[in-house]
Amino acid sequence: MTLFTPEDLLLYLYNESSPELTAAIETALHEDWTLREKMQVLQSSVDQLDKAIVSPRMEVVLKVINYARESATETVHHP
Repeated sequence: MTLFTPEDLLLYLYNESSPELTAAIETALHEDWTLREKMQVLQSSVDQLDKAIVSPRMEVVLKVINYARESATETVHHP
């Protein structure tokens, strides 16, 4: 049984592993059910990260807009 680091497995999932590492992981996946389970958990995590919506909350956007408005007002009144 070959031990792979989490980094090795992530490289594999993102298709960034070397051909040798890819071959070793694929061979191990056919033979080692615990590695397959680990890979499924990592794949699920990767899928969730890929689906994550990266946008600020409306509260944060409004605070930035208000700050910009106040800064602009101060600049106009105090040249």
